[in-house]
Amino acid sequence: MEAMVNTVKGWRENPVKFARSHGVSLSSEAEDTDTEKGIHILIIEGFLIYNYKPLIEAYDKCFYISIPYEECKERRSTRTYTVPDPPDLFDGHVWPMYLKHRKEMENNCDRIDYVDGMTSKDDIYSKVYESIQNSMLNTS
Repeated sequence: MEAMVNTVKGWRENPVKFARSHGVSLSSEAEDTDTEKGIHILIIEGFLIYNYKPLIEAYDKCFYISIPYEECKERRSTRTYTVPDPPDLFDGHVWPMYLKHRKEMENNCDRIDYVDGMTSKDDIYSKVYESIQNSMLNTS
């Protein structure tokens, strides 16, 4: 997690330089944009990204897509793993650990926008996009 924090800090200091040094292709607009004036967005994704306070401090926006137990169990059951899940792994380990980490997350970060994972991908995208756009308009 410490390495992730350092990586995010490096990106925040100079997103264009960071992208170049990591072999990320940039649009010509991004290449020509002054780092101070340009708009650069870094998306950090993962199921424990709100459980480490030093990382939370780097976020401008926080989103959490949630689904109910039944849907989560159904989706998990359709995955194919090289080594299949043992019987009762979901109820005995996966779901209890999810609940534990979600409670920690809720205690660590009070500015999460919760998104209903049962809505369409387009609806999720629209909600997140609108929220980010509104934040950018309010800070300019």
